[in-house]
Amino acid sequence: MSVGMPISALWPEPSADPLDDAAIAARYGRTDRPHLRVNFVSSVDGAVTVDGYSAGLSGEPDKRVFGLLRMLCDGLVVAAGTLRHEGYRAVRLDERRRAWRREHGLAEYPTLVVVSGSLDLDPGQAAFADAPVRPVVLTRAGATAPPGLTDVADLVPCGDERVDLVAGLAELRRRGLDQLLCEGGPHLFGALTAADLVDEACLTVAPLLAGPGPGRITAGEASPVRHLPLRHVLAAADGTLMLRYARA
Repeated sequence: MSVGMPISALWPEPSADPLDDAAIAARYGRTDRPHLRVNFVSSVDGAVTVDGYSAGLSGEPDKRVFGLLRMLCDGLVVAAGTLRHEGYRAVRLDERRRAWRREHGLAEYPTLVVVSGSLDLDPGQAAFADAPVRPVVLTRAGATAPPGLTDVADLVPCGDERVDLVAGLAELRRRGLDQLLCEGGPHLFGALTAADLVDEACLTVAPLLAGPGPGRITAGEASPVRHLPLRHVLAAADGTLMLRYARA
């Protein structure tokens, strides 16, 4: 696999030699049981966006890890608001990453999973219309789908007043989507944390001070503090840090 800006390991096994994509992927890996990983980027002072978008924080090292985490997952989970705001396109991988998935017995592409209580979704958005694998939408019972949505996605009602994330994840795993990657947004991360569903948090810290204004990577109702041990620290040549926290 290709190597971009040098990324090395700082902890727990320091290495001065740059890691190639295969070595980085191995440090994140897949588990032998159902697993939910969340992935976010923030500034040094905790901002989740710059000028309203996460792209202002994401440099080459973050994009590299971002792509590798997509390669490793069975299902890519995202909130409808983030899907709309960030302008998600179809979840596609290059040939090298598709080959890696084939070699490891995985489908060529992960399945996009959208969490939406209102079903305020555009079936014409490329994330749906151009998807190589039919997306899944976790929603609540009684939500009204816009015309055409059921033509491009499977709707899974779970919960009445709001989306029941426990039931939703159970359904995804029934479909064989055991290794899940959540890319946000902050309210979904907060809800997953409150439901004690987060097994791993991957955080890229960009060497930037965003100043006051932007929100944090998590939002929503308060929940109990949960311990999540640090597993590794990677560093890029530009000062970007990639942190991985995970349950035992």
